[in-house]
Amino acid sequence: MTSAFVTAIQRAPRPLVMEVKRRDGHGRDLLAGRSVAAHVRGFDGAAACLSVVTGRWFGGDLELLQEVRRLTDRPLLQKDFITRRDQLRTARDLGASAVLLTAGLLPRSSLGNLVDACLSLGLTPFVEVTTADEVAAIPDPGGCVVAVNNKDIRNRERGPGDPGRSLALLPQLRRAGVDCRVSASGIDQPAVAVGLLQAGFSALLIGTSLLRAERLSDWLAEFDRGWSADQAVLSSG
Repeated sequence: MTSAFVTAIQRAPRPLVMEVKRRDGHGRDLLAGRSVAAHVRGFDGAAACLSVVTGRWFGGDLELLQEVRRLTDRPLLQKDFITRRDQLRTARDLGASAVLLTAGLLPRSSLGNLVDACLSLGLTPFVEVTTADEVAAIPDPGGCVVAVNNKDIRNRERGPGDPGRSLALLPQLRRAGVDCRVSASGIDQPAVAVGLLQAGFSALLIGTSLLRAERLSDWLAEFDRGWSADQAVLSSG
């Protein structure tokens, strides 16, 4: 598939989607006194795309999406519980390039209708899955970004993440014909991030761990060393 969101991932030296989120699943403040603008400035030159969490569970709202859109020209993913076509039109009008569709919370027919509606509106369907059955329910895998959530949205992502879930579902994603494969959430260490990309993921969505990083530059420097070394090996081979 070709879209601004996917193209940005494919062309980025760092295939990372960084997240702007006010609170974690426990309700704890993630901005820590810093402004949204400060976070966006920190992420803007480092990320391929930005994810904006507008779901109220995480302290979000549509005004947050509007604010981030004013601050960056990076492609934006709106993360919320999207269930209706009018929400898709609002997302597009507010500047989103992609929208989250949670396969585990949508009936199969609704998921198909929303994927079709996204594509007709010029939005990238960013379909979140946690099981092989959910992968099988995606109506147009090649037309979607498919993200394995390493946490459980049913408990508001309050438990620990398990990147092993992404690795376990990777063969299923490949068999389904998913071209843009994302591992999302629960990725805290740069070495884990590099390992997921080496395994075959196209990009990573990383939220809380980067928002809480004492020095984002240190996290990114460690990631870059590992990822650059991997790319150098592939080029020499």
